[in-house]
Amino acid sequence: MIMDDTETRRIGDFLHHLEIERRLSPHTLSNYRRDLLAAQNFLDQQHIATWPQVDAHLLRAFVAAQHRAGLGGRSLQRRLSALRSFYRYLLREKLVAANPAAGLRAPKSPRRLPKALDVDQVSRLLDQPDTDERTASLAQRDHAMMELLYSSGLRLAELVSLDLPDLDLNDDTVRVIGKGDKTRVVPVGRRARAVLKNWLKTRGSLAVLDENALFVNRRGGRISARAVQQRLRFWGVKQGLDTPLHPHLLRHSCASHVLESSGDLRAVQELLGHADIATTQIYTHLDFQHLAKVYDNAHPRAKKKK
Repeated sequence: MIMDDTETRRIGDFLHHLEIERRLSPHTLSNYRRDLLAAQNFLDQQHIATWPQVDAHLLRAFVAAQHRAGLGGRSLQRRLSALRSFYRYLLREKLVAANPAAGLRAPKSPRRLPKALDVDQVSRLLDQPDTDERTASLAQRDHAMMELLYSSGLRLAELVSLDLPDLDLNDDTVRVIGKGDKTRVVPVGRRARAVLKNWLKTRGSLAVLDENALFVNRRGGRISARAVQQRLRFWGVKQGLDTPLHPHLLRHSCASHVLESSGDLRAVQELLGHADIATTQIYTHLDFQHLAKVYDNAHPRAKKKK
């Protein structure tokens, strides 16, 4: 037997709950859907017809099968997290009697440090304005987006959701709605402020009437996350970066550069909007890498002989 439409509809109801009550982003909802459908497909192969039939033994078998298929620890953790949340929802709706995913943990994978641009790479990217008059307005927009991502450490979803009133150039701040619908106010740097002022002068020639988005596309509506990714990739190639440019790379670079200069982990946590400082602590590893490099090049007993 396989799960019928009623059991499949439970997933849709759960995703609707996440969208309406928890205000999760479309990207996060898409991940939840993919993870739960992968689990359902495995359970169908085991002839499991309903969600209440699932136990911890079956979910351990699911994790093992996914691991054998090449899925890494982080992806498996996310799938188990989706299943735990799904079963919490089913428990709340009194559709199951227990949460079989509650005590399960995925195998650990090696911790990967986020990549970051160095200061020279950031300067190469942001200090060379485009001179093509045909695309000057779009170049101003792209420049403003990149400066703001780097200046304020924004996530991609936070950037594209910004509205005009969120930016306060008199106070040099931007109000951001982050994960979990949490609002934070973060500073806007001097360079970003200047570029944003230029963009705001140009924006009116692109934006359609009554459009409130801070960043708009060439048709005048709110720019999409996908379009931002494509534009950053274009500028990374154009400015000769040796690593693919994406929004999170600028966020990582902002965090690592602020931490290198200040050593203030709590301030970086607040800037990035991390709920748990353990998430921010990964940047201390980046900072140590920088320290180790300086040490190797500078300490008399560490220098390599030429």
